[in-house]
Amino acid sequence: MKLQLFPQENAGLELLSRMASQLLRGTGVLAEILGAEPDEFERLTEQLHQIDAETTDLHFALMTQMRTSFINPLPREDLYELSLLLMSAMECLDASAETISLYKLTGVSRRASEQLEVIGRQAELTAAAMRRLASLEDLEEYWIEMLRLARRAERSRRIWVAELMREYKPMAYARHRDLADQLSGTSVQLRLAATFVGGVLVRES
Repeated sequence: MKLQLFPQENAGLELLSRMASQLLRGTGVLAEILGAEPDEFERLTEQLHQIDAETTDLHFALMTQMRTSFINPLPREDLYELSLLLMSAMECLDASAETISLYKLTGVSRRASEQLEVIGRQAELTAAAMRRLASLEDLEEYWIEMLRLARRAERSRRIWVAELMREYKPMAYARHRDLADQLSGTSVQLRLAATFVGGVLVRES
């Protein structure tokens, strides 16, 4: 049996996992927005705002848990940094929905769906990985797969931006580029979370 490197006080890891799962919920709502009529944008965007607010509540719950718990599965600064990265990822996802709603964007490139597919998989992997941080089991695979997914998302973003430059006039380009950047930001923040986990793995191995 593999030795546990940290005490079994895993409430903080569960909260981090729930934050990552919120991103998975958010990708589902954003996928709905991409397929919706413009008069549905505001209602669906409000749903994503609510998911974002719930994610912030989980962040503050983690802060409370760290202050009141004598034993934490990781150093408090590590838990805090991971929580901030997951919250930032959700903020980017929420901003993506708001961008579509504010600009009434229609005819969004299929590259957006490609980005959402990657983000959803990143969120799934991250939710599972957060629960394993107490034992550090199977985290190398998580780290490697997250980097692979992030590269895939970045390639898709570059193609998307090139297509926008060819097909849109400056004003429309700026609006669609804003969406591309916000989605890319979500993936980047999740990659940073995985990179941070990699650093924990190297430090504690």
